[in-house]
Amino acid sequence: MHGSVELPAIRSDSRSFTQASQKALMEATPPTPVPDMVDADRLRHFVANISDYAIYTLTPEGYINSWNNGAQRFKGYTPEEIIGQHFSLFYTDEDRANGKPARNLRTALEQGKFEDEGWRVRKDGTRFWANVVVDPIRDDDGKLIGFAKITRDITERKQAQEALLASEERFRLLVQSVTDYAIFMLSPEGVVINWNAGAERIKGYTHDEIVGSHFSRFYTDEDRAAGIPARGLAAATREGRFEIEGWRVRKDGTRFWAHVVIDAIRNDMGDLVGFAKITRDVTERRQAAEALERTREALFQSQKLEALGKLTGGVAHDFNNLLGVIVTGLEILVRQAHDPSIAKVVDSMQRAASSGAKLTQQLLSFARQQPLRQDRYNLARLIGGFEAVLRRACDETIAFQLTFAPELKPVLIDATQFETALLNLVSNARDAMPGGGTLTISAENVRLAQNQIANLAAGEYVKVSVRDTGSGMPSDVMARAIEPFFTTKEIGKGTGMGLSQVYGLVQQSGGELTLESEIGKGTDVSMYLPVNQGVPAGETASTEDAAGSEKALVVDDQPDVLAMALKLFQTLGYEVLSANNGRDAVEILKRTPDIDVLFTDVLMPGMDGVSLAREADSLIPGIKIILASGFPAPALGKEEDGDPHYAFVNKPYRLAEIAKILRKA
Repeated sequence: MHGSVELPAIRSDSRSFTQASQKALMEATPPTPVPDMVDADRLRHFVANISDYAIYTLTPEGYINSWNNGAQRFKGYTPEEIIGQHFSLFYTDEDRANGKPARNLRTALEQGKFEDEGWRVRKDGTRFWANVVVDPIRDDDGKLIGFAKITRDITERKQAQEALLASEERFRLLVQSVTDYAIFMLSPEGVVINWNAGAERIKGYTHDEIVGSHFSRFYTDEDRAAGIPARGLAAATREGRFEIEGWRVRKDGTRFWAHVVIDAIRNDMGDLVGFAKITRDVTERRQAAEALERTREALFQSQKLEALGKLTGGVAHDFNNLLGVIVTGLEILVRQAHDPSIAKVVDSMQRAASSGAKLTQQLLSFARQQPLRQDRYNLARLIGGFEAVLRRACDETIAFQLTFAPELKPVLIDATQFETALLNLVSNARDAMPGGGTLTISAENVRLAQNQIANLAAGEYVKVSVRDTGSGMPSDVMARAIEPFFTTKEIGKGTGMGLSQVYGLVQQSGGELTLESEIGKGTDVSMYLPVNQGVPAGETASTEDAAGSEKALVVDDQPDVLAMALKLFQTLGYEVLSANNGRDAVEILKRTPDIDVLFTDVLMPGMDGVSLAREADSLIPGIKIILASGFPAPALGKEEDGDPHYAFVNKPYRLAEIAKILRKA
């Protein structure tokens, strides 16, 4: 029977149905030999005792006519309760309403078997998830005599599957919700097979644009050429994990610094099934680390220069005292020498001493301890007036250019020292262009934010730049360029003090020096000088010699310096008294109220020169006071150069200089 079967409605008289179905089955079943009956009986007992499966038979119309232990355990009905009932009793109300029981039997007839999973209902009304198999039963003539139905309770398996699916869904949602990390999977060959929201945000590709592409497209051309993507997968395959940082490329072609982790994924058999790849954009972290490193380097450089400055300043100060003895002695010898040959020797010695004095001034400049005679200047006019000298410092193969912004604001600067600094920069630029090039000096007004240029406060500055198109400096040279005595020139071709002098002048003037250089493209040295709107008082000195009819008290703790100073004042015609410390000098002032001039060193043990000057001023009102030091007055932390009673002279001093100060006083 292969056509459709008309299923009758469920009968309420289950007993009459059972008797009828048994009779039909007996009539349809021919007599069997005794051994087969034994086997059938054995099989019946075997089926009846199975408890893990519900195994029962149905009539062609779907009524239950056998029931095993497993069916009773799963569904809760005893054989007496269920035999004769229609099997649709086990289906949910929804399934019965849409005719599912009848469709299942019809499918079994048409296809020879029906298999399904779905909810079934127990006697107590609870539901369980069942795996169901329905097979049609036919006699030897092919006549349908009923159905065999096997049901298994797989609720636990379904719950486990649902839990797994729920877990996978939660994990998928978690991965998809992450936007700070690009998380995606690769095939064993490196092809992208899924894509999360973080990957789209970081790399710019949508899911549809990137899935199916090889992950190497995220790498730079250089990395692809070097085989970096393949090496990453190989390392992950070999080690189980690969981690690296490097440049990656977004869809729009921009680069970002990425932290990348690749994990190999293997199945239970240990076979490689793909890779998990996690990428994070750490560009900001890298920039912050680089900025911190630059700050540390700048701090280290600043501390190094500060230490060098202190050492240099101390050495220069002591050397100044020695030069003072030599210079003063030579001044005296010149006045007393009558032999022309001796005068020539002394003249050579004076030139050598002057060179030594210039070197100490450069050292003091680097140490920010040189005396400055500052005034307000418009740098365009100051540089313009010095242009001829700067041009002569270059040769004909160098194009010399001046570029000034209109209406430059005034700065407070020592004009002579500034011109020397500018000449040093031009000379360095010329030496960097032995084959010719372009040298440009520019000046412009700039407004800086706080720390826009390291160590500078926010405010208005004038930026003076000297740019060349020469050979440039490597980073290691640039890092040491302003150190005193550091030079890349041949021995005898330079002292290495040029840029140090510029640095010291700019620092002492309240500004900052910056260097920018690139090999083969040239160097840019810029001086940032603070704008000054004040009007400082000018100061001029007479060049006449002092008269020699007065008393002078000379005080210095260095015996050689004191001896030369005594001789110098004696040469000028003064009656000279001396002391080697402040306390003894005060006693002399008390005993000798007619002293006209006090000439004292500033830095002495015990009472310093400034304190001595104040004591002398109170003891002898109107006394002329001259303070001397190898350090400039501002570096001493005093304001004596602003007092009309005090004058200041820098060591090593000359006889003519002392004479001018005395005449003015």
